[in-house]
Amino acid sequence: MAETLFFNALREAIDEEMARDSSVFVLGEDVGHYGGSYKVTKDLYQKYGELRVLDTPIAENSFTGMAIGAAMTGLRPIIEGMNMGFLLLAFNQISNNAGMLRYTSGGNFKIPIVIRGPGGVGRQLGAEHSQRLEAYFQAVPGLKIVACSTPYNAKGLLKSAIRDENPVLFFEHVLLYNMKENLPESEYVVPLDKAELVRSGKDVTILTYSRMRHHVMQAVTTLLKKGYDPEVIDLISLKPLDMDAIGASIRKTHRAIIVEECMKTGGIGAELMASINERFFDELDAPVLRLSSQDIPTPYNGNLERLTIIQPPQIVEAVEKMVGGQI
Repeated sequence: MAETLFFNALREAIDEEMARDSSVFVLGEDVGHYGGSYKVTKDLYQKYGELRVLDTPIAENSFTGMAIGAAMTGLRPIIEGMNMGFLLLAFNQISNNAGMLRYTSGGNFKIPIVIRGPGGVGRQLGAEHSQRLEAYFQAVPGLKIVACSTPYNAKGLLKSAIRDENPVLFFEHVLLYNMKENLPESEYVVPLDKAELVRSGKDVTILTYSRMRHHVMQAVTTLLKKGYDPEVIDLISLKPLDMDAIGASIRKTHRAIIVEECMKTGGIGAELMASINERFFDELDAPVLRLSSQDIPTPYNGNLERLTIIQPPQIVEAVEKMVGGQI
């Protein structure tokens, strides 16, 4: 086991897959000489050359379209978005081309492409750099959406995403890049479509993903001292949702709280709540509760920014009310 930073875990995944498969290449703004804004591609340019670690102009729509075309011809591109919010400029290419071409071509083309990069609410990055695009792309057919949350699953999931034959949107949280964890020295992969049981419990199922996993676990520390026994599931796969794992947990606890950084209106939590009510309504002893971000552009002011997203004390309060029968 070797202690590895989150961004280095991602770098190791890309390096290993580029060494394993010559059709894998990276493109994006400043991914080459500079090594990426968060150093996920550091030194890969020297190792693999400029044709496999390709610096692009500031033109997301253009280089995303180029990457999709490369995927159609048999290459396996990894697009790094300097910030995932900037990829809204490539929304048409991702939705109308990457997501649909395998279907509209009658299966003649595969689109093995990974679109990855930092997103989420950071620390005073401003509204346009604090986007959570998972909700924007959730309704697009043909896409897989993954949110990593630890160095371990970041590396294993990215390796799986690179090998997948479908377009994968791979979300990394900007505040997790310096997280450390001991990783196996041997190769491993993590399935893209499976949720992770983070903690087993009996009182309530807490469903979460990305950075909110860590807010939930902070809340769990407090809840355990108060005598509560929550079960925690990291969704990981946001499209498709692992409803088998979610259902198994709800059948045990009969209560569910969703904790997300996504906006409440039309967010991942809204879809998840609808799916739970459709499939497991008779298992519930209380209505499903969503703890989501405020439906406003993220303020630059640090105190206001903090108030827009869910904090551990709010999670503790929600569990106390739900398990105590006040909800």
